[in-house]
Amino acid sequence: MLEDTYGHTPIKKMFDQADCYGVGFDEERAARRPVRLGFIGAGGIAVSKYFPSVKRLQTVWEPVEVVAFVHLDERYGRMIEKTWGGRWYKDYELMLAEENLDGVLVLSPSDLHAEHALACIEAGLPILVEKPFALSLADGERVCRAAEEKGAPLLSVANKRFSPPYRRAMHFVREGPVNDPAMFAAKFNLGYDYAILMLEGGTIHVFDLARFFMGDVARLSAIGVNKYGRHADKYPFDNAMISLEYASGSVGQIYTTPSALSLKPWERVEVYGNNAWLAVEDQYELILYDSEEGPAKSWRPVIPNTLILDEEFGGYMGLVEHFLEVIRGRETPLVTGWDGHRAYELNVATLLSLHRVQPVSLPLDPAAADAERAEVVAY
Repeated sequence: MLEDTYGHTPIKKMFDQADCYGVGFDEERAARRPVRLGFIGAGGIAVSKYFPSVKRLQTVWEPVEVVAFVHLDERYGRMIEKTWGGRWYKDYELMLAEENLDGVLVLSPSDLHAEHALACIEAGLPILVEKPFALSLADGERVCRAAEEKGAPLLSVANKRFSPPYRRAMHFVREGPVNDPAMFAAKFNLGYDYAILMLEGGTIHVFDLARFFMGDVARLSAIGVNKYGRHADKYPFDNAMISLEYASGSVGQIYTTPSALSLKPWERVEVYGNNAWLAVEDQYELILYDSEEGPAKSWRPVIPNTLILDEEFGGYMGLVEHFLEVIRGRETPLVTGWDGHRAYELNVATLLSLHRVQPVSLPLDPAAADAERAEVVAY
């Protein structure tokens, strides 16, 4: 796994090896088995995050190749070929049939995730599926069970788990001093009006972090208002408070809104243990409070340092590297398809709680929950 460098060149490379850019020959990485990747979907998230992450991994001697990708528009397909490499396909079935792939990233539109994932599983390929895992709980469960039956590794995108501040925060939860936490608190804003998937496309990251730090949720209760009518044709609320009761007996609270500003700030997560707690501000700065007398401890990247890498700091590079190691059989999935499914289940449970005006117990019945969700949101 990538070192906890907060987006900078590892200290050992920078100082001990006189390699400030971290691109000197890496014998251990270069000796790994080569991996041939395919992409189903090559839109904004692929071009801005995943292709750059692969290129950065290649730069530090990771033997990985983008062999092929799917995009419906030939103009974009040819541009991606020239920029990032790989062969363009319009038909994902043709790509799976013709190419010798070791794994596939499913980055297609959300309503097609299940179809594309099942096709890859049938081909016996390891897959990494973007969030939301599927826009149907029944489909998500079917994908997970198909992967188990086929023995195909199935991972879901949870890039924040691999982002340095959250990775280090989890260390403090597992190893102390914020161990055995009693409470989770988080906020998420999505203020730009063209993004209508407020829960599915944004807050779902926080739902995943709520499980990452605290475990499974047993009951959820949500209240909300449609104060300003943002996305009123799609959603029954524009501001919501979500209370979580964990199977462990701990509690949590998430509040989310599309009517706030997106960038001032976007996201905050807090985890409370016994006489110690931590906060991660905007996936950027981690602050640990572990003493009444001593100072707070904080970690954040040094922005003027030109060596900081967005691909690593955003978590995508670590996620892709982990996927490669799973394909090679050197690691077991840290984020499974079931994790993606459960994060989306919290999304659906929020909508059902708002609809019923009462708490909702988990896990949900997939078919019944899908039917009720369709009455609540229009997508």
